[in-house]
Amino acid sequence: MQDPKFQITVDCHDPDAQARFWAAALDYELQPPPEGFATWREYWTSLGVPPDEVDDGFDAIVDRSDRGPRVWFQRVPETKSLKNRIHFDLFVGGGRAVPLGERKRRVRAKATELEAIGATVRNVMDSPEQGHFAIGMNDPEGNEFDVV
Repeated sequence: MQDPKFQITVDCHDPDAQARFWAAALDYELQPPPEGFATWREYWTSLGVPPDEVDDGFDAIVDRSDRGPRVWFQRVPETKSLKNRIHFDLFVGGGRAVPLGERKRRVRAKATELEAIGATVRNVMDSPEQGHFAIGMNDPEGNEFDVV
């Protein structure tokens, strides 16, 4: 049986900005337009999508190793209004085999890197008695994710 392929779709106001943020956060790359098209705008309008519904720039990212899912950023008019029902966890600490102090250092370093490109810290989850440390963050449009 073939492994299922899937795409994660994120509603947002600015697909290009979100694609660039998440490409950096996940170490993905911006997905180039299909062969034969110079831009995504050219591609989408060739399929009959009205030009006023097409953004300039990129709207999707892909895993450099082709193992992870494609992430597509879909422009919508409304803003995020409630807590996410699904979110990303970025595992950068190395897991429980890594000493807690080192995991904290790695998580803080990644959070600092993400703040530099537009993320904000929502909360810090520090439970040394449980051996857990994570930083809750928001992407530039307020979507929640955790760095663990």
